[in-house]
Amino acid sequence: MGELDTVSDFSNYLDEKLRAVAKFDSLLYCGEEDLLGHYLLNYDEETKRHIIGTNRDDVNSVMLGEGEWNDFIKTDLYKNTKNEDRISYFWDELIQRTCQNALNGTLGGNSDILCGQSAIFEMVKEPRFVRRALADRIRRTIMNFPDHPGQITRQVTFLPSYLPDVGYVFFQLRVPEAYRKQPDYLDKRRTLLEIACGAAKNKFPQLTKVIGIGMDAPKFAGDTNSEDFILLPCETWPDDMCTYYEEQNREWKFFGTPQLEQYNEHVTQFVPPSSSAAATSAVQPSYKVGRNEPCPCGSGRKYKKCHGA
Repeated sequence: MGELDTVSDFSNYLDEKLRAVAKFDSLLYCGEEDLLGHYLLNYDEETKRHIIGTNRDDVNSVMLGEGEWNDFIKTDLYKNTKNEDRISYFWDELIQRTCQNALNGTLGGNSDILCGQSAIFEMVKEPRFVRRALADRIRRTIMNFPDHPGQITRQVTFLPSYLPDVGYVFFQLRVPEAYRKQPDYLDKRRTLLEIACGAAKNKFPQLTKVIGIGMDAPKFAGDTNSEDFILLPCETWPDDMCTYYEEQNREWKFFGTPQLEQYNEHVTQFVPPSSSAAATSAVQPSYKVGRNEPCPCGSGRKYKKCHGA
């Protein structure tokens, strides 16, 4: 459970173990860690899943050697992947902080995140390597937020989920301080986030769920910030709903401005050291932040006491 530390990673492993136990007459291994090491390194291109043993029908027994796990964790591939995964725990922090607020009774809004119908419930489904990609893209977006002092500036980013029919909208907003002090400012920010989610559904009609994550642009928010989460179920999307969000979005033009950019990114569960070095070299200039500046993750702490520690 220390290695498979997301719900999907852990449940996928248990499902595959059940499949292997049912398929083979004998499955022999010295320790659970060796079976896990074998599973992680044994990827089936046809089913796009990690498997135990083989899918061949003419094999009825699997025996694993002792020490597969220890050999695996000593490889540069494993060590580098663990290093790359550090950014993914920003995703976990968003989930943990929101759940703790719910337990403390300090969570606003009308969502009951403990009953399975919430943005947080959907965010938990992402496996570790996808959380890495999502968190990394959010970090880049935060650092590249434009600097237009005194203006209302917004930036919206669409992020694909591990699930093909689910997507995320990451929304940042920067307004003059006088606007932030207005009593209904957070309500207005949540309304903009909802419009952005509806615009994403209209832009990508294959989606059945859109999860919105909104906040004041962390790059300029100072020591305090808050997050908004919205779940927009949209498996059914009648014409009047489509028209409603088109009208609401006419002024804001979410996913419809000339500045709209598309990117393609290939994400793998394990990251070879060479790939990591190339990626770091390509994006490093966007990550520079002063040690005494607010951490771009949005925690409200200084960078040196947060992700710069």
